[in-house]
Amino acid sequence: MKKIGCDMRGMLSFQILYLLAKKPMHGEELAQEIGKRRGGKPKAGTIYPALKDLTTKKLIKGEKRGKTIVYALTPEGTKTMRYARDYFRRCFGEILEG
Repeated sequence: MKKIGCDMRGMLSFQILYLLAKKPMHGEELAQEIGKRRGGKPKAGTIYPALKDLTTKKLIKGEKRGKTIVYALTPEGTKTMRYARDYFRRCFGEILEG
């Protein structure tokens, strides 16, 4: 995918919440899914601070399963995801339809 001026880095938290709304995932799985959509997988130094921030805000929670932490939305995260999705549609829906 060709790089352009708008890199969408500010969308990482939204993408994480969106993906976790579909199913719980571990960090590497999230990075792979985001990479499929962006054309480039985010580095661990990008994805894990975002996961820590979302955990601190109590929007997601991590559950240790063996050596892996699997993340899932909290009820507040679900509510936030719905609000963010609706906001995104209001702001950018017309652009996406064009």
